[in-house]
Amino acid sequence: MDIKTISPALSVSAQLQVPDLGIAAAQGFKSIIYLRPDAESDDQPAREELQAAAEANGMQWAWMPIVPGKISDANVSEFATHLDSLPGPVLSFCRTGTRAATLWALGQAGKMDGDKVLETTAAAGYDLSALKERLACETCAQEEAAPKVAGRKHDVVIVGGGAGGLACASSLLKRQPDLDVAVIEPRSEHYYQPGWTLVGGGVFKREKTVRPMADYIPSDAKWYQTAVATFQPEQQSITLEDGEIIGYKALVVAPGLQLNWEAIKGLKDTLGSNGVTSNYHYDMAPYTWELVQGLRKGKAIFTQPPMPIKCAGAPQKAMYLSCDEWLRSGRLADIDVDFCTATPGLFGVADYVPALMEYVKKYAINLNFQTNLIEVDGANKVAHFKKTDAEGNVSDIEKPFDMLHVCPPQKAPDFIAASPLADAAGWVDVSPETMQHVTYGNVFAVGDAGNMPNAKTAAAVRKQAPVVAENVLMVLNGQTPRAIYDGYGSCPLTVERGKIVLAEFGYGGKLLPSFPAWLLDGRKPTRSAWLMKEKMMPWLYFDAMMRGVEWLAAPKILPMQPTAFEASEALDCKRDEK
Repeated sequence: MDIKTISPALSVSAQLQVPDLGIAAAQGFKSIIYLRPDAESDDQPAREELQAAAEANGMQWAWMPIVPGKISDANVSEFATHLDSLPGPVLSFCRTGTRAATLWALGQAGKMDGDKVLETTAAAGYDLSALKERLACETCAQEEAAPKVAGRKHDVVIVGGGAGGLACASSLLKRQPDLDVAVIEPRSEHYYQPGWTLVGGGVFKREKTVRPMADYIPSDAKWYQTAVATFQPEQQSITLEDGEIIGYKALVVAPGLQLNWEAIKGLKDTLGSNGVTSNYHYDMAPYTWELVQGLRKGKAIFTQPPMPIKCAGAPQKAMYLSCDEWLRSGRLADIDVDFCTATPGLFGVADYVPALMEYVKKYAINLNFQTNLIEVDGANKVAHFKKTDAEGNVSDIEKPFDMLHVCPPQKAPDFIAASPLADAAGWVDVSPETMQHVTYGNVFAVGDAGNMPNAKTAAAVRKQAPVVAENVLMVLNGQTPRAIYDGYGSCPLTVERGKIVLAEFGYGGKLLPSFPAWLLDGRKPTRSAWLMKEKMMPWLYFDAMMRGVEWLAAPKILPMQPTAFEASEALDCKRDEK
């Protein structure tokens, strides 16, 4: 918890979790005003659980679902009414606390000197200087919070502080240190998500996979610790959740994707209990290992939804590591293991399937293709699926379980899908080679939010970031992008503790190994690939990729095409030679 005092009556905070509300009550807060719409992000606690916790601790509750960047005069009035009517002191929170601070600030217009309002919010860590003109105008202070034109502008604005956004920021500044780069990212922590499989397998401690975001935002970049509300590519600007408009010369969109837990009925209600877990959630990965250690006999089910998902091999990794532990401890013979995947095959690149099938046989795994999880009854430990047969007929089936590891369906973030940058499916619509937007030439995507048909992995980002960095600089210099991404992705399939099938491939399933086969054959399980995954890859991620080091990731750059005048001159020269 990081609660900031705004006034004697009001404090604000970033997103609180259910246990935090008891702590807030112990600190003397009497009321809560919650400002986030439901399902705004995949890591957001259920509103009903937050409300129940607040009321159980004797606090009154009010909910105002404020869409980021769209604070209206009615919202400001409603917030002020809550502050007047609820017993104080009041604690208000949203994703970062920015919406709460903004609502309070706009409510002070005409009551308090504008500069003093901004000094107060700045002291609490919220830079609301974009509201200065509105705070100085009594008659317009209650208008829409966003100014009409960009108050600040940068050479490059990067949306997202995950692997893609920060790797791209570092690659840009490595090439041009004086470049004015801004990163928009609300989170305070940065997660090494590829490590969560090993947490669920008992290899890593969860704490090893999280580090402070501030340690990885490049020191020469401006960090806006807030979220993006909307995109205005025609005006070359974005709107932040507090209403401020930021301008750019080039935009890089890298917010990742959204885990759609709500798409499976009953899943969120039982996740983390009743034997239901997922390595796709930071808080759940340790529970996976707890379940693996505790299961002595019964049914274990591992699921995979329709594509696209982050790392197509991750659901299998959880299964193989679990089976390996059960085999080593002599329990596997008493555990029936099912792999239920919505896909028609085990893995999308055929060259790696034979090695995986050897482990399917070794662990006696029951393969269920085109079998999609649609509902979880946690209390009765029953999973419901839609199964499609070879003729296309769909049937409902039920499977009881003692352990259920779920890979949730995944989609583009809502604020991307609702933007002019999105394709029909909601992803940022870009060229698969240059990652330049098909309509807006100064907009690029990197990472999971783009509609490039590559595997969505951190290894893909490692190759994409330098390509986007090169192409952004070319656009800023008035050139056509010439750096090319070949679709490279890597999926280290942990088939047992100590061995990995290192799948490396590009567009169309073409094999793109980083090493010669005599040194490391990725089509076979090897100890050397495991050592890379366990020992080397965390270092490569945090200390190389995130710092702009491009080892084995230098982009391919096509030669510059001659201008029409140069082509004509060359043709004349050839004619003269003849």
